[in-house]
Amino acid sequence: MNPVIDISNAVLESERLILRFWQMEDLSDFYEYASVPGVGEMAGWKHHESIEESKKILSLFIEEKDVFAIVSKEERKVIGSVGLKKSWAEVFPEYQELKMKEIGYVLSKDYWGRGLMTEAVQQTIRFCFDIQGIDALTVGHFIDNKRSRRVIEKCGFQYFGPGEFYSSQLQKSFPEMRYILLNPLNTSGI
Repeated sequence: MNPVIDISNAVLESERLILRFWQMEDLSDFYEYASVPGVGEMAGWKHHESIEESKKILSLFIEEKDVFAIVSKEERKVIGSVGLKKSWAEVFPEYQELKMKEIGYVLSKDYWGRGLMTEAVQQTIRFCFDIQGIDALTVGHFIDNKRSRRVIEKCGFQYFGPGEFYSSQLQKSFPEMRYILLNPLNTSGI
């Protein structure tokens, strides 16, 4: 099952980060990291070539209400995002009855290697399991994305198997590694 999660009123906080709903005032921060070559491509989308492109995507984030802005407490600026989308695992019979979401994330290149994305994903897991009652979360990374793999492992996801991600923006398929994390409170029978 793909439950609707509206994050528009949620605010999550960790030691160094605040995860909150996007605002149009975040546009320049969003464009700053989304326009850097190699950042979006690690997640299956082309880096933004204009602020107008960032504005269109930011409008979708606001409309769909399923993507958190990651704000650095220290710098008081948006440095990335964590989204909750439809899970690839829904096609597998053993998971079809579970309330599941897929976590997707991106972080400004200036902040890589500091453990910030692990912190953001851990807060998102708590939100999904403890507040939203989600049964399972899935995530994937492109085979060569070792940084993303490390975040996934640190957050306790279990390797599920290989898969393929099709990027409509890049018009290309990418082999990926897929992982799942079951909510220990809701899925003891699986």
